[in-house]
Amino acid sequence: MVSNIISLNNRLIFFFIFVGVLLSFISCKDDEDDGGMVVSECVDLTDIAFFTEKKELALPEGFQPINQPLDNEMTVQGVLLGRHLFFDPILSADSTKSCGSCHGVDGYFTDNLATSPGIDGVRGVRSAMPLVDLVYSENGLFWDGRSPSLERQALLPVEDPIELHDTWDNVEAKLRRSDIYPALFRKAFGIAETCDITRDLATKAIAQFERSIISMGNSKFDRVFYKRIGFLSDSEERGKRLFFDEDLGGQFLPDAECFHCHSLPIFTDNSYRNNGLTFFTEDTAMDIEDKGRYEATKEKRDIGLFRVPSLRNVEFTAPYMHDGRFETLEEVLDHYICGIQQSPTLDVLVTNHCDPEDEILFISEQDKTDIIAFLKTLSDTTFFSNPEYQSPF
Repeated sequence: MVSNIISLNNRLIFFFIFVGVLLSFISCKDDEDDGGMVVSECVDLTDIAFFTEKKELALPEGFQPINQPLDNEMTVQGVLLGRHLFFDPILSADSTKSCGSCHGVDGYFTDNLATSPGIDGVRGVRSAMPLVDLVYSENGLFWDGRSPSLERQALLPVEDPIELHDTWDNVEAKLRRSDIYPALFRKAFGIAETCDITRDLATKAIAQFERSIISMGNSKFDRVFYKRIGFLSDSEERGKRLFFDEDLGGQFLPDAECFHCHSLPIFTDNSYRNNGLTFFTEDTAMDIEDKGRYEATKEKRDIGLFRVPSLRNVEFTAPYMHDGRFETLEEVLDHYICGIQQSPTLDVLVTNHCDPEDEILFISEQDKTDIIAFLKTLSDTTFFSNPEYQSPF
């Protein structure tokens, strides 16, 4: 009898030890993600009020109504969260760089570098594009158009090894542990607990902020052309006529043909074109270093094509072209006047303008000066002081 009791007690002791070990194991698994990083338990957020307001945008005169994805329309709270995420180095592996590091407001949401270094000091191969008026871009993003939407685009830099070089699993864990982000996500998306913070919601917020970055319509060109306030100088007016292929008061002017690609009102048609930067033939096309849009489509007809950038505030977005090869507007005009390189995919509208015997196309030094004078009328310095575009930190 005593022996049976001792045996029963031993079995009970073994049972409780087993249960304790099992619960401990489960607890440890709950406290770790797949990478072994310790994460906090889900914290309830329902005591924080959730109410969103539609983000109203004041569009400049001449700008068309915007389109937004039905599952991610802009709200005041979503844009605010996106602005925090955009400027916060928490998205990088070592917390040293943010989206705003390469797309700063002082450079019209670029960094004024030919190519940008990531957190490891490794430089990319293309220049950081300005992120203004992207709400009107409906045929792909990046220089090669490889991302179909701002939401998809925002996913890539975090895990790019030469940009922010983190993982989204790690970023999600950091955001959930943050002192500020659980409340911001709750107010923007109505999440119930910190574990509901995901990369999907983070990129939606960043996309909302980027869609809110729109030209303000306060440039000299906007005041004269749309608001009928003031006048352009003689040089600016002549440059405008050259840009838009218009004669000047009965005086013939050569066709600079700029407006075909840089059309109103945002001074881009959002197309992809080969503007003669690189010489290649049918046989050497696959040998050039950066094949442009081909990298996204794998179509040979897209070799050498790059996105046409906006010319608004172009005075402040140097250096120019996809690889930042030109430091000044003068160099850009020199390229279009007499630096066009031939290739099978060269755009039909792009040709050299340096033959003085070609009265229709020849661009003189005075013409170049006037075109640049006009381009500077697209500058809007009020954009840079807009508080909605500044870092919240």
